[in-house]
Amino acid sequence: MAPPFVFPSSLRDLERDTDGDGDGDEEPSLWPQNPIAVATLRAADLEEFVKGASFDLSDKELFCIEEQEVFDGIYSIVRDFNCLPPALKFNIVETLRSNLSVLLPNIDSLSRASMSSPSDTTPINDRIASHRNALKIYSFFLISIVLTEESAAETGTGAKVTAHGRKKNHVYAWNWEAQRGRIISLVANSLEADLSLLFGPGGTDERYLSFVSKCTFVLCENQNVLKDEDTRNGLCRIIGAIATKHQRISQISASVSHLIHKFDFTVPHLAEAVASAEKKFGDGSLAISLVREIGRADPKEYARDSVGADNVGRFLVELADRLPKLMSTNIGVLIPHFGGESYKIRNALVGVLGKLAAKAFKDVEGDSNARLRSKQAMLEILIERCRDVSAYTRSRVLQVWSELCEENSISIGLWNEVASVSSGRLEDKSAIVRKSALQLLITMLQHNPFGPQLRTTTFEATLEKYKEKLQGMEPSNPDKDEVANDCSPGEVIVGQDESISDSCLASSQDQNDRDATIVDITNLEQIRALVASLEAGLRFSKCITSLMPILVQLLASSSATDVENTILLLMRCRQFQIEGSEAALRKMLPLVFSQDKSIYEAVESAFIILYTRKSPTETAKRLLDLAIDCSIGDLAALESLVSSLVSKAEISSSTVSALWDYFCFNINGVRPVQSRGALSILCMAAKSSPSILGTHLQDIIDIGFGRWAKEEPLLARTACLALQRLSDEDKGKLINTNSRVFAALQGLVTSFSIPEKIWYGAADKAISTIYTLHPAPEIFATETAKKSLSSVFSVLGTEDVSNGDETENDASLSSVSPSKLGRFLFVISHIALNHLVYIENSVRKIQKQIRKNEKSQSTTEDLQSDVSKSSEAQGINAELGLGATIDIAIESLAERAEKEIVCCSSEKNLIGHCGPFLSKLCRNLTLLQKFPDLQASAMLALCRLMIIDAEFCEANLQILFTVAESAPSEIVRSNCTIALGDLAVRFPNLLEPWTEYIYARLRDPSVSVRKNAVLVISHLILNDMMKVKGYINEMTVRIEDEDERISSLAKLFFHELSKKGSNPIYNLLPDILGRLCNQHLKEETFCNIMQFLINSIKKDKQMEALVDKLCNRFAGVNDVRQWEYISYCLSQLTFTEKGVKKLLDNFKMFEHALSEDSVMNHFRSVISKCKKFAKPELKVCIEEFEEKLSKVHQEKKEQEETTKNAEAHRQRIGSLDEFLATKEVSQNSGNSAEETSEVVDPSVDSSTEHTENTPECSDHTSTENFQTSPPVTESGGAGEIESTQPVRKGVSRSRAKKTRDPVSDPLVDRNTEYKENTPEHSADTSTENSQTSAPLTESGDAGEVQSTQPVPKGVSRLRPKKTGDPVADPLVDSSTEYKENMPEHSANTSTENSQTSPPLTGSEGGGEEIQSTQPVRKGMPRSRPKKTRDPVVEDSADSGPVRRATRSTRRQGR
Repeated sequence: MAPPFVFPSSLRDLERDTDGDGDGDEEPSLWPQNPIAVATLRAADLEEFVKGASFDLSDKELFCIEEQEVFDGIYSIVRDFNCLPPALKFNIVETLRSNLSVLLPNIDSLSRASMSSPSDTTPINDRIASHRNALKIYSFFLISIVLTEESAAETGTGAKVTAHGRKKNHVYAWNWEAQRGRIISLVANSLEADLSLLFGPGGTDERYLSFVSKCTFVLCENQNVLKDEDTRNGLCRIIGAIATKHQRISQISASVSHLIHKFDFTVPHLAEAVASAEKKFGDGSLAISLVREIGRADPKEYARDSVGADNVGRFLVELADRLPKLMSTNIGVLIPHFGGESYKIRNALVGVLGKLAAKAFKDVEGDSNARLRSKQAMLEILIERCRDVSAYTRSRVLQVWSELCEENSISIGLWNEVASVSSGRLEDKSAIVRKSALQLLITMLQHNPFGPQLRTTTFEATLEKYKEKLQGMEPSNPDKDEVANDCSPGEVIVGQDESISDSCLASSQDQNDRDATIVDITNLEQIRALVASLEAGLRFSKCITSLMPILVQLLASSSATDVENTILLLMRCRQFQIEGSEAALRKMLPLVFSQDKSIYEAVESAFIILYTRKSPTETAKRLLDLAIDCSIGDLAALESLVSSLVSKAEISSSTVSALWDYFCFNINGVRPVQSRGALSILCMAAKSSPSILGTHLQDIIDIGFGRWAKEEPLLARTACLALQRLSDEDKGKLINTNSRVFAALQGLVTSFSIPEKIWYGAADKAISTIYTLHPAPEIFATETAKKSLSSVFSVLGTEDVSNGDETENDASLSSVSPSKLGRFLFVISHIALNHLVYIENSVRKIQKQIRKNEKSQSTTEDLQSDVSKSSEAQGINAELGLGATIDIAIESLAERAEKEIVCCSSEKNLIGHCGPFLSKLCRNLTLLQKFPDLQASAMLALCRLMIIDAEFCEANLQILFTVAESAPSEIVRSNCTIALGDLAVRFPNLLEPWTEYIYARLRDPSVSVRKNAVLVISHLILNDMMKVKGYINEMTVRIEDEDERISSLAKLFFHELSKKGSNPIYNLLPDILGRLCNQHLKEETFCNIMQFLINSIKKDKQMEALVDKLCNRFAGVNDVRQWEYISYCLSQLTFTEKGVKKLLDNFKMFEHALSEDSVMNHFRSVISKCKKFAKPELKVCIEEFEEKLSKVHQEKKEQEETTKNAEAHRQRIGSLDEFLATKEVSQNSGNSAEETSEVVDPSVDSSTEHTENTPECSDHTSTENFQTSPPVTESGGAGEIESTQPVRKGVSRSRAKKTRDPVSDPLVDRNTEYKENTPEHSADTSTENSQTSAPLTESGDAGEVQSTQPVPKGVSRLRPKKTGDPVADPLVDSSTEYKENMPEHSANTSTENSQTSPPLTGSEGGGEEIQSTQPVRKGMPRSRPKKTRDPVVEDSADSGPVRRATRSTRRQGR
C-alpha cells in the first residue's frame, strides 16, 4: 500500500518537505523522489514523456497515481507546466480531470460496498485509503495547474505560448477558460460529495480543505477569473461547501470578510456564494456569521476605511436581496450602526431595510400582526432617515422609497406621509437630495393607488357623495358613530391594506360612473374603507398641488438635474391633471435660452410631447392658444422653439396648413384672436423657413389690414411682422404686384381708429415694415410724416410749429389734442430712428459690395498678369493708405447723413424742425405735468432724437436727467432710465460725467424704475460699456431690495460680475464696505449684503489679501458701528493657514476695537472657524491668539469702566468747585466787615450788589436732616468740604477770581453762567438729616472744607494765610474784585435740625481754609488769600439764622 499523500502549502513544497522524512516519529508520506527536469528536454522527448505519463494514467487503474514513478512523472509535468506546448497541456489536463471525474462515482459505490459487507474490512480499508489518496493527489495537481496557468497569464507568458500552440496544432485548441471552469467545477463536485467514508468520523482532512480554500480565495482575488461564469460558480460552490458542509464557518467567514474589505469586485459574487450555500444546504450559518461580524465591528473603523465601508454596505444590500428572511431576523445587530459616522454604512442599512420591507414579509408563516409591526418599524426608520445629517443618506433613503413604490410595498396609510417628506426635501440644500425627491414624486404619481386623475375638485365631489351614503348606512348608535369617526384613515388602512387598495382601484376605474358605483357598494365596511381611501387620495392631491410654487422656483435652479427632473415631474402632474401644472409648465419656455445643452434638450423634448405629438389640427390649436396667452418673454422663447422644430421637421407641413386654415377662418368658430395667434406661430416658423408665408401673401394683406384688424387690434401688428419675415423673392413680388400694402401701412400709422395703447405697437411695426419693404423708404416715410403732421396740426402751419414764439406755441398746444400730438411725436421719432438704422444698413451693403468687387477684380488681374506684380502693387497701395480712402469717404458720408436727420439747417428737414420744438416742449414741465401721457410720448421722442445726434444729445442731457429724477409718472422715469442705457452705449464719453446720476436711479421709490435701472446698469457693466465706479454700492443695496425680483436681478448681476477676469468684486469690496458703513443701513441688511458678496469670492489668495485689507481699515476708524461691520466681514471670510497668520500679524490694527462685545463675538466666530481645519502647530497659535484676545478684551472693558467712573468724578468735583465759587461770591457781596461773633445774613447785606446785575434773584439754601449727604462745613467767610471725589486734571482751585467747572451736586448752587444770564433766578437748597454727610462747618465769614480725595496734578490748592489775628476777614479785602466780576446775589441759608451733623462753625473772620489729603499736582501755583486765620469752631446755635430757610422757601423759589 502506498504511503498517504499530505497536502503541502504549495507545489514546490513537496520537494522541500522531504528533508524531514528521516525522522521516525513522522508517518511516511508520498513525495517526489526522482523528479525530471521537463524544461530541459527536447521537444520530441518532452512530447514522448508527457504522452507516456498520460497513457499510464489512462491505461492503468485510477489509483496508479500513487505509484512512485507515475507520481514523479506527473509532478514533474505539473511543476514545469508553463513549458509545455498547448497540445500537451490539453492532453495532461484532460487525463487528470477525466480520472478524477471517474473517481467520484467510485466513492459512492465504495460506500455501498462497505455497507453491504462489513465483515471484510481489510480490503475495504485499503481501497478507502487508495481512493482518499487518489482524490487528494488528483485535486492537488489540478488546482496546482490552475494556479500555475493563472500566474503565467498575469505575467504574459501564457498568452504567447497559447498563440504559438494554436498556430502549430489546430487539432487541440487550447481554451484555458473552458478548461479552468471544468476543473473548478470538478473540485466543487468532489467537495459536495459524501466524503465521510474516505476521511472517517473526524471529518475531512484539514490540510486538504485549507489548501483548496486558500487556492479558491487566491483565484477570487483575480477579477478576470471571476468574469468566467463557470469558474465563478465553481468557486462559489467550493466556498459554500467548505463553510457549510464541512463546517469551516469561522475560517471561511474571516476570508470572505477580508475579500469584501479589499476587493470591491468580489462583493456580488461572494454574496451569491453565501446565498447559494444557504439555499443548497439549508444552513445560513455563514450568512449569520458574516452579518454578526459586521455588526460587532466598531463604527469608527468604517469611518476610517471608506472603501471597506462601501464594500461592506454593498455586500449587506446584496445579501438582503438574496436572503431577505434570514436578514430580517438578524437586522437588530446592524441597527446601532445608524449612529456611526460612516454615511456609507448608513446608506447600506437604508438599502437593506428597503429590501427587507419589499421582500422579507411576503408568504411568511406566523403571526401576521407581528409581521406588520416589524415592517412598520422598518418603514418608520426609513422615514426618520430622511432627515439624516448626510446628504448622501437622505438621497439614498428617497431612492429606496422610490423602489418601494415600484414594488407596491407602501400602504395607503403611509403614502401621504412619504409624499409629505419628499415634498419637504424639494427645498433641501443638496442637489442630489432634490433630484431624488423629484424622482420619488414622479414614481409616486406613476404608481399612485388613487386613479389616473388627481383633480382636487373631483376627489372632493366623490368623497362628499360617499360620506353622505356612509352617514345613511351607519347605525344610529352614537357610541359606534364616535368610534367610527375617531378611527383615522391610517388606522383603517393598516389593518385592511389589501381590501382598501382594491376598493380604491375600483373607485378610480369607475370614476366616470360614480352613481353606479355608489349603488353597487352596499357593504358598510367597504364604504368606510373607500371613504378613508378617498380622503387619503384628496390629501395626496392637495400635497402635489401645493408643490407648484416650489417647482416653478426649481425651474430657475442652477443645477441642471433640478431643472430636468422638475420638467419631468410637471409633465407627470399634467398627465394626472394636477391643478396648476399647465401654468407651471409654461414657465419652462424661457429655459430654451439656457447655455446648458441638457436643459435645452429637456425643454424641447417636453414641448414636443406636450404640443406637437397630436393630430395636425389639434397641434395647431394648442400652439395658437399658447401664443395667445404668452407674455412677451415667453413669445421670444416660443419663437426660438417653433423655428427650431420647423427646421427639424418636428412640426409637419400638415400642421402648417392647419394653422393657415385657422388664420383664414376656414374652420368654423374661429375667433379673430385665434387668427392672430395662428399668424404669430406662422411668423415664428418663417424665421427658419421664410417660404411658408409666401403662399398666402394676399391673405395676410386682406385679413391683417382688413375689417378683422378692427376687431382684433393686434392682428395688424402681427401682419406687419409677417411682412417683415418674407423672403427676398416674396418681397420683390409684393413690391411689383401689390402697392396697396403701403397705403394700408400708411393708414395704420396716420389713422386714429386703433386704440391708443395698441396703436403705438402697431405703428412701430408699420414704420419698420415700410423701411424693410419699400425701395425708397425715406420718400415714403416723409409722406407719412407730413400726413401725420397735417392730421395733428390741421389749422397751423409747419413754420408756426417750428419758429413761433413760446406764447404762440402755448396757444397752439392748447388747441391741439395731447393724444394726437403724442402720436405725431412718436411717428417722427420712430421714423428718425429707423432712418438711422437704414443709413447704417446701406453703408454696410456698400462696403460689402466694394469688398466683393475688389475681390473679383483682384482675381481677374491674377489671371491676366503676374501674381508677384499684383501682390507688390497691392502692398504699395496698402502702405499709401489708398485702400482706406474709400472707407473713410463712405463713413464721412454716413456721418453727414446721420447728422442731417436732426439738424435743422435745411429748410426741408421736417424732423430737424421738430427737434427744437420737442426740446422746448420737454422743458415746459408745468405744461407736461397736466398731460402725463403727452410727457411720456415727448420724452420718448426726445430720447430717440438724442440717440441719433451727439450735439442734440449733449444739449438735452440735463433735462433728461431732471425728468428721470423728478417726473411724477413712473412710466416716464422708467423710459428715461432705459434711454440712458442706450445713450451710454452710443455716446459713452458724453454720459461718463453723469454716471453718478445713472446710479441714482437705483434709489427711485418706484419698483419698475429700480428694476429697469438694475437691468440697464447690469447690461452696461457686464458688456464693458461702463466702468465699475465708486457708486457700485448703490447696486449692492439692491441685493436686499424689498422687491424679490429686483433682489434676484442684483444677485444675478454680481454672480455674473464675479466670473469676469479675476473677479472685480474682490477689488471693489473694501470700497463697498466703506460706503455701506456710511449709509446707515439696518444691521441685518448690511450683513446679508456683505455675506453674499464675500461668498462670491472663491480664490484663497484673494481671501488672504482681504484679511490684510479689512484689518487695515480698523486703523483709521473710531466708530463702533464700523468696527462691528469690519469684524463681521472678517468672520465671513474663508480662512486658510496663510490667512490665519495674517490675522495674527495684524493684531495691533484691531486691538483698540476689542473693547466692544459684538466685535469680540465676531472674532470668536473667526477663531472657531479656523480651529476646524488648523493643523496641530497652527491650532496652538490660534489658542494663544484666543487667550490674547480675551485678555485684551477684559483690559479694555476695565479701562472703559474706569473712564466712566472718572467722568462721573469730574462732574462731582466740578459741582463742588462751583459751590465754593458761589459761596465766596455770596459772602463777598455781604456786609460782614464787622468783627463780631454773630452770624450775619448775607442775603441782606449783599442785596444791593445783586440788584445791579440780576433784577430778581434769590437763593434760598435750606439744610435739613442731611444724614446721607456728603459733609459740607460752612463758615462765614470760609468753608471746608470733605469729599471722596477725585479732582479733574487741569482744573485749579481758586477762591475768588477763578470760575469753577459745573458739577452735578444737589448741595450747591448752579454755575455762575446760569446766574449771569438768567434774569430771575431762585434756588432753594435744603439740606436735611446730614448725620452721614461730610462736615459742613459754617463760621461767620469763614469755612473749612475737608476732603479725602487726592488732588489731581496741575490743580492748585488754596489755603488762607495763617496770621495771629483770628478775626481777619478776606471778604473785606477782596470785595472790590468780586463786585467787578460777580452779579448781585442774595442767598438765604437756613439750617435746622443739624444737631447730629458735623459741627457748623460761624465766625466773623473772613479766612477760608481747605484741607485735603489729595496731593497737589506739579506745575500749578498755590494761591492764598491775603488775610487768613485758623478756623474757629462755634456752637451750632450760632448758626441758627443761617439755616432758618426751610423747605417752604425752596418751594417758593421753585
